[in-house]
Amino acid sequence: MARTLKSLPFGKIRVPRLPEITDEPDVFDEMTLQEHLEELRDRIMKMVIAIVPTFLFGFFIAGRILSDISNKANAVDGLDVKSPTETLTLTFKIALYVAIAICMPVIVYQFVAFLAPGMTRKEKRVLFSALPFTTILFAIGVYYGYFIAAPRALYFLSNWNTNAFDWNPDGNETVSFFMTLMIGLGIAFQLPVIMFIVAKIGVITPRQMRKWRKYAFMLLLVAAAIITPSTDPYNMAIVAIPLVILYEFGIIISSIFAKTGLRGENFSSDDAQEVELVPSRIEKADDI
Repeated sequence: MARTLKSLPFGKIRVPRLPEITDEPDVFDEMTLQEHLEELRDRIMKMVIAIVPTFLFGFFIAGRILSDISNKANAVDGLDVKSPTETLTLTFKIALYVAIAICMPVIVYQFVAFLAPGMTRKEKRVLFSALPFTTILFAIGVYYGYFIAAPRALYFLSNWNTNAFDWNPDGNETVSFFMTLMIGLGIAFQLPVIMFIVAKIGVITPRQMRKWRKYAFMLLLVAAAIITPSTDPYNMAIVAIPLVILYEFGIIISSIFAKTGLRGENFSSDDAQEVELVPSRIEKADDI
């Protein structure tokens, strides 16, 4: 334990730098299983160290968040609780979600840094340069989930058959409703970054993204159904529409900034070849 704490950068904060691209071949250092486990342990410890102070911050603002969630959920008499300890457990639950949301950039960086030794310099440069955009998109997704998606969904549900139901939402279920949408949308909003990375690596080209658009939309609808806590189409549409827009945005970003792959492939030439094939097929049909 003492060895682990000494290895953690308490005194110094090292700013990560993008690796330089040179003509020298990439050298990969072999690591034993024990070294991999020690590296994983150190990364997890750094995540925990980042989460602890943010958890305390979330604990102090949890009361305000609960009051705001109660207002957004149209709970006139406050959120309903079923056990005496639920008021305290909900406070800890919100504090944990707040800590995870704030520390998400640190968590993503530690995960990427753990995988970095097995990557080439070009792959590292692409991944590390995309990290700031993951933070921005995650923050936008959390904002959309907290201020737009969840309030509109609960307003719709609270006004459904008001003559038959007495709207007293359960506190635990309501908090889970909010947090599931917030974290789920924060992760789902990473779609353009993921599309750019896979296009830059050469797994899928922008032309294939446009070609498989209808299949992608079906997968996005499935993802929206998983993220949405309720099963009604209205709330599902609130989640699915931004994902469709982000998919189209990802195609544009990939077409502009991922024209060439990491190995020098020119993906834009594929589009030109596809366009040239159409007249040749028509000429052959005329000859017949």
